[in-house]
Amino acid sequence: MKAALLYFAPRIFVFVPRTLYLGSMTDRTYSPLDSLLGGLDQALRTVFGPAPETQRPSPATGLPDTNPDAAARELAGRLMRINHAGEICAQALYQGQAVTAKLPDIRDKMEQAAAEENDHLAWTAERIRELGTHTSYLNPLWYTGSFAIGASAGLAGDRWSLGFVAETERQVVRHLDSHLDRLAPADEKSRAILEQMRVDEGRHATIAVESGAANLPEPIRQLMRLMSKIMTKTAYWI
Repeated sequence: MKAALLYFAPRIFVFVPRTLYLGSMTDRTYSPLDSLLGGLDQALRTVFGPAPETQRPSPATGLPDTNPDAAARELAGRLMRINHAGEICAQALYQGQAVTAKLPDIRDKMEQAAAEENDHLAWTAERIRELGTHTSYLNPLWYTGSFAIGASAGLAGDRWSLGFVAETERQVVRHLDSHLDRLAPADEKSRAILEQMRVDEGRHATIAVESGAANLPEPIRQLMRLMSKIMTKTAYWI
């Protein structure tokens, strides 16, 4: 899996989707501009770069592409675009948290979750290409907003960061359930991808809760649902 390495004294920050790894490395110091440029590089890779290398093969590998008609393929493409945009948001959320929060106690638990989220981004991008459509043209906007939310959550403290993780994953599971209901029964490839994503996202929520996630106030959860609704409605078309 490709990653962007940013060196800071006395640690090395290795940015990977949805997590931050720390290790002792060197006493060399770097300026805030170095940090800014490193974060910009990561953002550009996420939004505009090629699909990342995956840890696991796509669940759709080897399955027949049997969407029976143009309307079913169009719907599947729009739904996969929403899910790809959601993964862009998820990566930005956690990269934003990485800037302001330190989570050494859950680093090992989140490492596998980070790799799985990276897989989701690649799987959805590949399926979008197969369906002959495009990713959301507004991915830079989704990334920017989610990065700001993640950074704010990190400033609030680790427990609140984990609370955002847990609530985000719960909402993603609900979206995936609704998308599975809407897919054509014959679309085995799209269905296999979304079903595996659903399993992974549910597990990530559990990890966050077990690691000490705070329960978010209801107004914040409602705001998150509203923002999610805006993103999904817009990414469906654009």
